[in-house]
Amino acid sequence: MIDEVFADVRERMTKAVEAAKDNFATVRTGRANPSLLQGVQVDYYGTPTPLPQLASVQNQDARSLLVTPYDKGAMKEIEQAIRDMPNLGANPSNDGSVIRLALPELTQDRRKEFVKIVKGKAEDARVAVRNVRRHGMDELDALKSEVGEDEVARAEKEIEVLTKQFIEQIDEALKRKEAELLEV
Repeated sequence: MIDEVFADVRERMTKAVEAAKDNFATVRTGRANPSLLQGVQVDYYGTPTPLPQLASVQNQDARSLLVTPYDKGAMKEIEQAIRDMPNLGANPSNDGSVIRLALPELTQDRRKEFVKIVKGKAEDARVAVRNVRRHGMDELDALKSEVGEDEVARAEKEIEVLTKQFIEQIDEALKRKEAELLEV
């Protein structure tokens, strides 16, 4: 039983760290990257649909992306969804068959803004890991009568160590992203 709780906690913490890394990828650095548009939701016939399901996104060069819709009828909706995306700072241009997205050079102030955004995302991920820890601790407390207090105390210590490891992983990813953002 304790092993099941521990495995569940480990799996959920791993997912929280992966989600944090995915969130970091959506914050723009100096180079154009198709993952910048990963979180864009397009209103496709009244249904919010992820952009990668409606179009292919490719690097044209270091500062621009090329979005090729699978359905040309969704061109305006895709263009509007990209335009409405916060923290991108780019204006898409539509030539009737593809959408070109030229990303402007990042200023130092804009880079610092992005660092603040990434730090906020990192803190959200740390909170998610701590919530998983708290949930796991609650489950262990419920098992005290079945397995004994010593076993529960040992498992709680293991969960604390695990929590510390996953928070360190988030901090490492944050440091890498911060260095990437501040690199000129």
